[in-house]
Amino acid sequence: MMSEIILIRVNCPSEDLAASLAEAAVKGHLAACANIEGPIASVYHWDGKIERGEEYVLWLKTRADRWSDVETLVSALHPDDTPAILAIPCVHANARYEAWLSANSKAD
Repeated sequence: MMSEIILIRVNCPSEDLAASLAEAAVKGHLAACANIEGPIASVYHWDGKIERGEEYVLWLKTRADRWSDVETLVSALHPDDTPAILAIPCVHANARYEAWLSANSKAD
């Protein structure tokens, strides 16, 4: 059976933004856990040019039914016009971790 956990990946222009989004999501029980990686190098199209930049990756671990709330939060606080907010399904998770995540990412 497929897990109801999703991993949400958000690219952030700064570590401070990634930390602020992480804290807001965890505090609001939109995600049970957050991890920040980086800096990473990014190469992308923008306004007809190839751009390069340094970013931080925010990973939010949550339930699939919290996706729209996380997307709303990130969209409201992220400075980019088109932030990358990607949900990746978790195929398997150990039962104890899944129970912990579910209990800590419930709507109040």
